[in-house]
Amino acid sequence: MDIFDEVAEDLRNEKAISLAKRYGGLLLLGCVAVLAGVAAQEGWQAWQAKRDSKAAQQYLTLTAPLDQMNAPPPAAQAEKAAAALSTFAATAPEGYKTLANMRAAALYADAGKLPQAEALWTGVAQDSAADPLLRDAATLIWAQHALGAVPDADVLAKLQPLALSNNPYHAMARELQALAYLHQGNVAQAKALLTQISMDGTSPSGVRQRAQALLASLNG
Repeated sequence: MDIFDEVAEDLRNEKAISLAKRYGGLLLLGCVAVLAGVAAQEGWQAWQAKRDSKAAQQYLTLTAPLDQMNAPPPAAQAEKAAAALSTFAATAPEGYKTLANMRAAALYADAGKLPQAEALWTGVAQDSAADPLLRDAATLIWAQHALGAVPDADVLAKLQPLALSNNPYHAMARELQALAYLHQGNVAQAKALLTQISMDGTSPSGVRQRAQALLASLNG
C-alpha cells in the first residue's frame, strides 16, 4: 500500500465516523419551525420523513451490492453504478445528494474516469448546502488525485483552509501540502509541515507515522 492509498484509507475512516454521527437517522427535519400551526407542522414533518425514508432506501439499494464486494468493482460495473448514483443525486434530498455524489466520484475514480470523479468532488466542495465535513473531505480526495496532474499552487491553495489547526482534517491536509511541496522541489517547506504533523498529538496515528517516516527518509 503506497502513501496515497494510506491517505485515502484515512479519509474513508474519517468519513465513516462523521457519517455515522451525522446521517444515522432521518435527515433535514429542522425546517418545520417556519410553518404556522401544529397541523401544518405535523404534515410537513410527515412529508419530510417519508421523503427521506424513501431516499435512504433508494441509496441503500444502489450501494448495498457494492458494499458486499470485497474489492473495488470492475471498471464497467463501477462506471454504471456511478452513473446510477449521479442520476439519483439529481433529485435526492440534500444529505443523500451529497453522499451519492461522493460515492459516485469514488466509483468513477475506481473506473479510471478521473475527470468525472474530480468534477463531482469539486461540486460537493463548492456546495454551500452540503455538510462542511463532507465538503472538506471532497477537497482532500480531489487534492490527492490532483497531485502532479494540476499545478501544485492550485492544490496548495485549495488545501490551505483545511490545514488550519481548527479543521478536523488539518493533519491530512498538511500531509498533502507537504507532498505538493515535494513535487515542487520545495523540500524545506515540506519538512516543516511534516515536522508539524509528527509533533501534533491530535494527528491520526497513521498520518503521524507516515510523516515521521518521510522525514527520516528526507533527512537521510
